Amino acid sequence: MAARRPAIIIGSYLPGASALHRLDPRAKILGALFIMVALFITNWWTPVLVALALVVILAALARIPVGYLLRALRPVLVILLFTLLINSLTFSPLRFSLAGLTRGGLFASRIVAIMLISTLVTLTTSPVTLCDGLTLLAAPLRRLRAPVDDLAMMLSIALRFIPTIMTEAQTIIKAQTARGAQFSSGPLTRRLKAWTVILIPLLVQLFRRADTLALAMESRCYTGVGRTRLRILEIRAADVATIAVTAGALIMLIVIRILLR
Repeated sequence: MAARRPAIIIGSYLPGASALHRLDPRAKILGALFIMVALFITNWWTPVLVALALVVILAALARIPVGYLLRALRPVLVILLFTLLINSLTFSPLRFSLAGLTRGGLFASRIVAIMLISTLVTLTTSPVTLCDGLTLLAAPLRRLRAPVDDLAMMLSIALRFIPTIMTEAQTIIKAQTARGAQFSSGPLTRRLKAWTVILIPLLVQLFRRADTLALAMESRCYTGVGRTRLRILEIRAADVATIAVTAGALIMLIVIRILLR
């Protein structure tokens, strides 16, 4: 039976046995990082389109419907629309610019590609495995006395609880709406005041969950030092190939950018 897909995409994990699921988390993290850097250092459509095509291929490989994956863009829809609007207008004088719209489309597509790539990583990597991968990648920072284990644990907990928090917020909104609260009509001041009935109980729930989690970790004698791992991560040929291909693409784009100056 296929795993039930969570309603909240960001921070969720979909178990599977695809090649993307089996990749070492370090390879996925580094590969995604290299692709994101490559998208940021270029102002061409080609790398962005290639990245979007890669997302479609990887989603098909991991058996994640593209429509389901696109739901991860909901939180940034306002940012995407603002990017298109602010770039398509010139203000001296105020008029529409086709070149600006093209530039805004490039910037918005870049954000879409980055969001989808990062979402693919979390959808195909469990929070525990992702935490282990981040810890191993940041291990050299221990020489600088950086709290690597604590930071990795904080990040994995944050990713784990994002879907939970958003689900609780939706539950509270539905409950308050059933009681007559209005969040999308009336004066702005009234709507802002209405949101207090959402934020206050949500904050209470967050503090309760944080307290419960702290007690659970303390009862298990968690100190963040000398942690053992249930799964021993090993770099395999597919992981090396993923890192090499993405790093090579990044280096090639850097060289092209330097030569075109």
